[in-house]
Amino acid sequence: MDDSFPDPFLDQAHWGLEPPRPIAPVPATMSGQLRGRRVLIGLPGLGWRGDLRADEKVVQGSRTYIPVMPESEWYRAEAEQTEVFAALIPIDRVWVEDLGVAGLPGVTSQAKPQLVSLDEPPRRSPIPAEQASSLTGRRIARLLDDGGEQRDLRATTELYSSESGEVCARVATELEWYRWSWNGRLPQTLEVPANLLWVE
Repeated sequence: MDDSFPDPFLDQAHWGLEPPRPIAPVPATMSGQLRGRRVLIGLPGLGWRGDLRADEKVVQGSRTYIPVMPESEWYRAEAEQTEVFAALIPIDRVWVEDLGVAGLPGVTSQAKPQLVSLDEPPRRSPIPAEQASSLTGRRIARLLDDGGEQRDLRATTELYSSESGEVCARVATELEWYRWSWNGRLPQTLEVPANLLWVE
């Protein structure tokens, strides 16, 4: 094997860390508490919209709704303790982003598109940062030394070579990422080796 092109999957095995768990959406009707959970809304056969957060269920008459708002508004409301507008979406049109069981990443052929069912939002497997076409602004999962995962991160740079010559990217918490857009304050970021970063 040519050592000039390291395989990120082998790097992960070397570190002894499992890939992050995939995103596995479940119907909101089957979920418990919803406040602050990341959700998808839509209708089977038509499509899905993400980057949303939910509040607790609301019952009006005989129907149950879920207040849903853009993720940036959720973070702003939490950080500044303000009220924000939330659309009331029928519960049967809301899916909660849950985490599935981690598995070994598969290598997919770019020549063949991966088809999905339109009956539910697709399961999303994480992609190693070193294989992603771009990183800036993308949702990131960071592997921790103890085998755990850190979520709710956004990449603030593409991959680059650090002062020590290691391939890295900088990440910020989502609160810092969104605060950057509403008040212009630069986020606190952390430099992380690329082999510990995966795009959600």
